[in-house]
Amino acid sequence: MEFRFTVLASGSTGNATLVQSGDKTVMVDAGLSLKKLEELMYLQGVTGHDVDALMITHEHSDHIKGLNALARKYELPVYANEATWAALERHAGNVPQERRIVMGTGEEIRFGSMGVRSYPISHDAAEPVGYTFTDDGYKLSLATDLGYVSDIVRRNIIDSDVLVLESNHDPEMLRMGRYPWNIKRRILSDIGHLSNEAAGEALCELMTDRTRRVYLAHLSLNHNMPDLARLTVNQVMEDKGHFFRQDEHPLRGTYPDQPTPWDQIKRKAL
Repeated sequence: MEFRFTVLASGSTGNATLVQSGDKTVMVDAGLSLKKLEELMYLQGVTGHDVDALMITHEHSDHIKGLNALARKYELPVYANEATWAALERHAGNVPQERRIVMGTGEEIRFGSMGVRSYPISHDAAEPVGYTFTDDGYKLSLATDLGYVSDIVRRNIIDSDVLVLESNHDPEMLRMGRYPWNIKRRILSDIGHLSNEAAGEALCELMTDRTRRVYLAHLSLNHNMPDLARLTVNQVMEDKGHFFRQDEHPLRGTYPDQPTPWDQIKRKAL
């Protein structure tokens, strides 16, 4: 039985990830239009009819833009905590009450052999969460929209086989950019987004011998570049005495407008 995932899109223009185990498929966030979500799923050989559930991290538009249309068209159950549902009220009016599932922060839901657990993160939303997925001892962690990596985040995502971690911005590019200062201050704050340097520092503590791949996610289109993010993360880790061995811990990218290749975390037994 395979356990695999693909990041359909990642960034301020929209976020969505698919995780599969056996015959179960879960989507995390639906932050693009229905048309775009369907196009991205098609590229990965999936349709909305294959999705068993939609999990929401928080109510910002780049995570819920397509929620209403996707859930309505494919009659999907949607999972979020109570505070997020309250914040979503005006955005999820077309989701029938019976398909609005309250999933408490820290709770685990099972889809076949796959377990999905939420954990609290620091971001300027009602009650934002990240998710970890486990299957037969294998672990995938999704951690974006983080102001910082708290102790509880660290406890939840450490020792992952594969980790998707935010590397949102280069602080100097952000400070020199055109955003108003109040927005810059929000991004740089503990309820904003993780910088390249902060991502590198976090990985020094999060990666273990078990960690095989790390994906850098939610890169800013205006205040970051993929090569800069990878170089900065590598440099921070090397400065602290941690080194990527590319045969064991390849550092990979995500994209705002195209999916990452399916990544098999657990391979089918021969």
